[in-house]
Amino acid sequence: MIRRAFLSMIAVLILMMLVGGTTFLISYHHQKARYDILDEEGPHPRIAKARTGPIPLFKVAKAIGWKAGAGPIPAAGLKVQPFAAGLAHPRWLLVLPNGDVLVAESGGPARPGNQPGIRGWIEKMIQEEAGAATKSPDRITLLRDTNGDGMADQRSVLLSGLHSPLGMALVGSQLYVADTDALLRFPYTPGQTRISARPQKMVDLPAGPINHHWTKNVIAAPDGSRLYVSVGSNSNVGERGQQAEQGRAAIWEIDPRTGRHRIYAYGLRNPVGMDWEPTTHALWTVVNERDGLGSDLVPDFLTSVQFGGFYGWPWYYWGGHADKRPKDPPPDLIEDTVITPDYSVGPHTASLGLAFAKGPSLGPAFAQGAFVGQHGSWNRDPVSGYKVVFVKFAKGQAVGKPVDVLTGFLTRKGEAQGRPVGVAIARDGALLVADDVGNAVWRVSAR
Repeated sequence: MIRRAFLSMIAVLILMMLVGGTTFLISYHHQKARYDILDEEGPHPRIAKARTGPIPLFKVAKAIGWKAGAGPIPAAGLKVQPFAAGLAHPRWLLVLPNGDVLVAESGGPARPGNQPGIRGWIEKMIQEEAGAATKSPDRITLLRDTNGDGMADQRSVLLSGLHSPLGMALVGSQLYVADTDALLRFPYTPGQTRISARPQKMVDLPAGPINHHWTKNVIAAPDGSRLYVSVGSNSNVGERGQQAEQGRAAIWEIDPRTGRHRIYAYGLRNPVGMDWEPTTHALWTVVNERDGLGSDLVPDFLTSVQFGGFYGWPWYYWGGHADKRPKDPPPDLIEDTVITPDYSVGPHTASLGLAFAKGPSLGPAFAQGAFVGQHGSWNRDPVSGYKVVFVKFAKGQAVGKPVDVLTGFLTRKGEAQGRPVGVAIARDGALLVADDVGNAVWRVSAR
């Protein structure tokens, strides 16, 4: 606690020297939230006025982990238990046809070109406080519940020596893994507990010395004919120029037979979670939007993904709202093509995980809709996210306001006991949640 206060004080003093003490303090207060986050969620959120300052607002929940026997709080009618504990920075999940669960234990790669100098030091301090500076384990672990009690009693390292892996997809006898810099393929038969075969590289993915948003996710089309890979931007709002953004802020479509690929949709600052809506069979994604416009902007969002669709980044947000900060001017007529997202999940919630419900296993209230894992803000006051929510769907569209499914990740002091990331539906219909600060996978089921 003393170290945290000291580092925060040093950061504030440095920033005050850089921009002027009075200016900084006024700017910091000026960026606090003015609206209840409920007003900024749903299909028709309030879009506040942009409030900028010399620097973004920093408000970090210090990562402390769970005390023995502690855990998150489920919604009424649900219960939660650890499916697996003692993991190393678990971020993403894949449920296999036989019920085994794969978990990507991963952290960010070395990024020597990402924010040098004072700002880089401050960002590093923020990552350490938030539990995001962990050395990447670079592996995928297999979890197996052999007796059906809802807890994995067997685990094994399926793959090791990867490079900041995240997304995983199984198509027939081929397991696809999205490393930070490449999409890999391994031969695999469900039931195996170890893969010894060398990987086949399907396609290189944008990375490099900056690699601002390093996570890459992959899912397969329902018939396995195509793969979809999400690639985040290389900056907050295009401040490095569009040359640094080639192939980024987009979802790629890849032919698994040939490796040929194209941009399926773009202008998505940091799409991570993807899944198929069960009624319309449309591809949906959750996207982390930009920073630096105050606590009330910009809403992270859940949206259907249209082929060839442009969603605004970096020049526009939430449809036609212009952002004047990008280094390069927008292409001619691009404003007329901006697609407004379907649903706001709240500003700065860092919504990452996405999984559609597969029936009423958690009760009728959670039978039709999407579960969203919200990793939590680092630059909103008050903080947002740090929970798992459910978004109800009707006729293939997101409706209403998000409903809390799993909370309690923050203490009363605002410290992070855990941070939810990926979510997945187990073979028995339970909800699985990867917690990269609590180093656990939680299992949520009906009472």
